[in-house]
Amino acid sequence: MEQVPTAPAVRDVRLLPKAHLHLHFTGSMRPATLLELADKHGVHLPEALSSGTPPKLRATDERGWFRFQRLYDMARSVLRDEDDIRRLVHEAAEDERADGSGWLEIQVDPTSYAPRLGGLIPAIELILGAVQDASRATGVGIRILIAANRMKHPLDARTLARLAIRYADRGVVGFGLSNDERRGMARDFDRAFAIAREGGLLAAPHGGELAGPSSVRDCLDDLGAGRIGHGVRAAEDPRLMQRLADRQITCEVCPASNVALGVYEKPEDVPLRTLFEAGVPMALGADDPLLFGSRLAEQYESARTVHGFSDAELAELARQSVRGSRAPDMVKKELLAGVDGWLVS
Repeated sequence: MEQVPTAPAVRDVRLLPKAHLHLHFTGSMRPATLLELADKHGVHLPEALSSGTPPKLRATDERGWFRFQRLYDMARSVLRDEDDIRRLVHEAAEDERADGSGWLEIQVDPTSYAPRLGGLIPAIELILGAVQDASRATGVGIRILIAANRMKHPLDARTLARLAIRYADRGVVGFGLSNDERRGMARDFDRAFAIAREGGLLAAPHGGELAGPSSVRDCLDDLGAGRIGHGVRAAEDPRLMQRLADRQITCEVCPASNVALGVYEKPEDVPLRTLFEAGVPMALGADDPLLFGSRLAEQYESARTVHGFSDAELAELARQSVRGSRAPDMVKKELLAGVDGWLVS
């Protein structure tokens, strides 16, 4: 009797070791935790946050971005005390471990939490303490990127850069710039990024998401970026892709976020294959799972099912995330060996 060949088992992307380099602090919160903390503090949430399904978002115009930002600010308002912060970080670490992430670099603007946590320095120290405890408890290596807000004055960014340097030996590895990249100019923040780089921190500003390739170039030329938050719009400029590939500048590409915010209409429109084949290193990220409805492993699953990435290519994406991280060499070596092991499993 002729045997029918069986289809090879599909490798579980949650078992693929990887690093997560684009996750925002409040946006990492579990939806159930948001509801519980809102109840704890008597915060009334709009239906877009309380319905149990991701809100419908679109940020390609100013009104849409304002709504996204308002929902994010509302979610952040439930984080009011030390227990809330510790819970968020611990749960984020558990979720990372479940998704196969052995290394997390989580981005936070401490000025947003300082008023309820006793000030800027107490907020930073609380977050760093929570990170250390969560890392010990879960085995996930965690570090912090302190991010300035593009909507605030550049002098505020300089203050944050100096503070970030003070905590470089306590778990701060980078300096970012978030919020609407269409507002203001990158070069307004050049001094803050120079301070951060001179202090040994990675420069990792957002660029090339809501704005086009020129935004990525500004991050490189004006801010000395060593990594780009998003950067996906570089796919529209072959010369820029070549520059990123030649310098091995990792782009933190967040497919679900790109579609949710209207940067691309459909998942298949996200140019993962274009960037990958141009040699641009990528680290897939979940950005704000609370609002976009999917975590890290689902970004890899999307690369497989929507963009046709083979297991060998998924493994290479995982390697790129590890190489683009600020993990110690021994951690990188361990994770990369785990990637090789996943391929032969």
